[in-house]
Amino acid sequence: MQSYQEFLDLSVGFPQDGYEIIEDELYFHDLNLMEMIETYGTPLRFTYLPIISKKIQQAKLLFQQAIIKNNYRGTYKYCYCTKSSHFKHIVEEALKNEIHLETSSAFDMPMIEALEKKGAVSKDITVICNGFKTFQYKQYIIDMLHDGFTNIIPVLDNKEEFNLYDDEVEMDTPCNLGIRIAAEEQPDSQFYTSRLGVRMEDIIDFYHTKIEKNPNFQVKLLHFFINSGISDTPYYWNELEKYVTLYCKFKKINPALDTLDIGGGMPFKDSLVFDFDYEYMINEIVSRIKEICAEHDTMEPDIITEFGKYTVAEASGILYKVLGRKQQNDREKWLMLDGSFITNLPDVWALNQKYVLLPINNWDSEYERVNLGGITCDGQDYYNQEAHMNSVYMPKTRKVQYMGFFNTGAYQEVLSGYGGIHHCLLPSPKHVIIRRNRDETFNFEVFGEEQNSKQVLKILGYTT
Repeated sequence: MQSYQEFLDLSVGFPQDGYEIIEDELYFHDLNLMEMIETYGTPLRFTYLPIISKKIQQAKLLFQQAIIKNNYRGTYKYCYCTKSSHFKHIVEEALKNEIHLETSSAFDMPMIEALEKKGAVSKDITVICNGFKTFQYKQYIIDMLHDGFTNIIPVLDNKEEFNLYDDEVEMDTPCNLGIRIAAEEQPDSQFYTSRLGVRMEDIIDFYHTKIEKNPNFQVKLLHFFINSGISDTPYYWNELEKYVTLYCKFKKINPALDTLDIGGGMPFKDSLVFDFDYEYMINEIVSRIKEICAEHDTMEPDIITEFGKYTVAEASGILYKVLGRKQQNDREKWLMLDGSFITNLPDVWALNQKYVLLPINNWDSEYERVNLGGITCDGQDYYNQEAHMNSVYMPKTRKVQYMGFFNTGAYQEVLSGYGGIHHCLLPSPKHVIIRRNRDETFNFEVFGEEQNSKQVLKILGYTT
């Protein structure tokens, strides 16, 4: 019978970029994963920071190439969507690449102030402030505008949001505003229109009524987000055309408008058969925006994106050990892991998200079909399908088996509630951050130790 390595190569083509098998063990971007497991144990969450810079530079290059190829007259600006991962090591790595930031809630703002005090950003950084805003969020925006963060752009999520800015913002130059368009949802959605943003048919009338003659404000940016993400589908292209057409119509009555924020949604590699053509898609977006603007005799806008998952997902993974094997009937074999999908990778449970799943060792062994079970007592704590097939295969062995889920860096830690209470009181796993030194050696830093019982009992109120 074939080995697991032969089976995977025939199934999807392997090794692939970033993955290598050396002496029957898996390496990830030259990282010796078995050595990491022997040093730090499992379950182990890790983040390899250089991938973040690599992804940012890839997108910036492809947009620049598309701008040149299409003789596009606008510029491109990369904003990192902080809600994908707010951790300091993530944001600071992203900021090394001359990018800007997009925020979604109140506490983002003091985080940016802390980065400025440290020198990681300057006060002229562009900050796109999205989301339905609480009073505290709006007040932080106002305070930071007055403190010299002149390129903060509050994106109005509703018409009433403007009132507080109108009452309190006092600047020497007009404050730049954005307006979010309430996008139409996908055909299979339970809703017709997004709960976020201002209705398309209300935007221009609102501008005339509230902003046009107000010398303290100007609408500089129009923003939308298409919930399917960036995808080569009729739905995506139809929505893009509607919103660029609105931009053109709005621009003719509001010359200050010069920026189109097309949101996030750039896919990340969630499968070994992932084949998204970034170059084609980015070129097509730039080309279509230019064409629509030409049809309406309008100068092309500067383009902003808010990539979150794309920026951070592929930098992280989580490694598990098989604690036990269970044959529950003639057909179903279970590998029980030393962690939980519900608590470590909540999108698996909540959204049926798939990730790249690979064994760490025993690649020369035969393979078998298995189900993976988390260690909680919840019936939903399992993983039994890959993105490219309706099953999971692992090496068939009685030896100690380790496996890894890769490209898990977006949202999973914050949705898990880092450092908090988890289902069945499972502890947060140890988290290691990996940087690359100038001599190409690796630098390992333990960002968080595995949570212990004293910390859990304190949170629950049993101890002080």
